[in-house]
Amino acid sequence: MAAICESIPTPPRSTDHHRTTVSSRRKAFLSLETRIILSPRFTLAPSSSRRFSTIYFQAQDTDSKVPRRNAMALMLSSFIISQAGSHDVALSLPSVGFREYLDTFDGYSFLYPKNWIQVRGAGADIFFRDPFVLDENISMEISSPSSSKYESVEDLGPPQVAGEKVLKQYLTEFMSTRLGVKRESNILSTSSRVADDGRMYYQVEVNIKSYANNNELAVMPQDRVTRLEWDRRYLSVLGVENNQLYELRLQTPENVFLEEENDLRRIMDSFRVMKVNA
Repeated sequence: MAAICESIPTPPRSTDHHRTTVSSRRKAFLSLETRIILSPRFTLAPSSSRRFSTIYFQAQDTDSKVPRRNAMALMLSSFIISQAGSHDVALSLPSVGFREYLDTFDGYSFLYPKNWIQVRGAGADIFFRDPFVLDENISMEISSPSSSKYESVEDLGPPQVAGEKVLKQYLTEFMSTRLGVKRESNILSTSSRVADDGRMYYQVEVNIKSYANNNELAVMPQDRVTRLEWDRRYLSVLGVENNQLYELRLQTPENVFLEEENDLRRIMDSFRVMKVNA
């Protein structure tokens, strides 16, 4: 996210003048519309040595309401204002809305919440995470061009069959060597749709719960109490282009999904694959 904030001149040593300057800063923070200007578009140099294309982040206007993120932003803004008198650094607030992530090198795009942060070295082609709910994230997986020759997403079979493959892959990735760990999973829904680009996309939703014993080394069964570690919703959107399989993955706690379902589905519907020029 790009944010340009006005620089605040260093106040003189005079105590009375310093108080006046602090008061003006507080008023300035309360008028954020005139202090923060979102850059509509900027380019980011790729971090991976294998990339030589430009990756674009483009601001998107949205009318979506996210109560949890609004509450977080309000609390953070209150903290910043309260600290304005003791610090000479102006901070920008996390904003609610979406940005478009466009990768012209690999050939895909999608919307993501513009206050989410990019995490490097996560193993995916791209990875963003909610800064407040660390279990909520979005990532992109792409099949190897040398080992896959997909012509259409229908090469995976019907949506239900594709959903079973997606769930199996998730369970393989979450396989644990810890004693007493148990995973429960089920496919919630599978569907297909033809987007405005004329391509077919599959959508898969699964739920996975993880249970573990609080004392897996205990001898007596009554000392091994099973507890719920986490309960998550996984949403995948599958598309095919350039003979490769693209999978947009969203992970969110089940209780958070109930609050943010509309926004998460908007992200799913925004996913597009595109032809890459050789």
